[in-house]
Amino acid sequence: MYFVSEDIEQYCKDFSGQDSELLKELSQATWEMEEIPQMLCGSLVGGLLQFLIKISGAERVLEIGMFTGYSTLKMAEALPDDGEIHSCELMENHVKTAKGWFEKSEVNYKIHIHEGDAIKTLEEFRVGTFDMIFVDADKTGYPEYYRKGNALLKKGGIAVFDNMLWSGTVLNPDDKESKSLRETAELIKNNHRLEPLLLPVRDGVMIYRKVN
Repeated sequence: MYFVSEDIEQYCKDFSGQDSELLKELSQATWEMEEIPQMLCGSLVGGLLQFLIKISGAERVLEIGMFTGYSTLKMAEALPDDGEIHSCELMENHVKTAKGWFEKSEVNYKIHIHEGDAIKTLEEFRVGTFDMIFVDADKTGYPEYYRKGNALLKKGGIAVFDNMLWSGTVLNPDDKESKSLRETAELIKNNHRLEPLLLPVRDGVMIYRKVN
């Protein structure tokens, strides 16, 4: 999963913006209590999300895949007072965990949780609704999340897809997850209305801007 040494990654964290105390507690609890804590996007990807929100002026964010709520809370902290984030999560236990953390925060009012199948939830939103979308959910669903999510993104909006390198298996994909991620990357690259950038941050972060 790591494309740089853990020492280098820690160095980057040390010289980047730090998590709030609540986010630190959330992250630690996730690593201690969850079966697959690696599903956390991590502070570097989370910091990138905050940075993109602030420099783009995003006010409405769509998140597909909430897990324990770290990325949701990270983005909510960066949104303006009248901003809002709509987060889709399938797993009932993750929704329950995340809600507990959100209720401890000062930005809970910005967060709207949509429990259930994200594909069905996305059909409830109007085209061009969001300034930014973040996808970090089941990898086989990425192509469809891209298709439906991109339609909901405003002109000039930004999209972020996590885990787009999948430990490097996308180079020679031979399983359904890596094949779906490779397909998603190709769909994004071949859409002339998008400006993509794929970065080897942690497990790969694809960012694109919707030009028109």
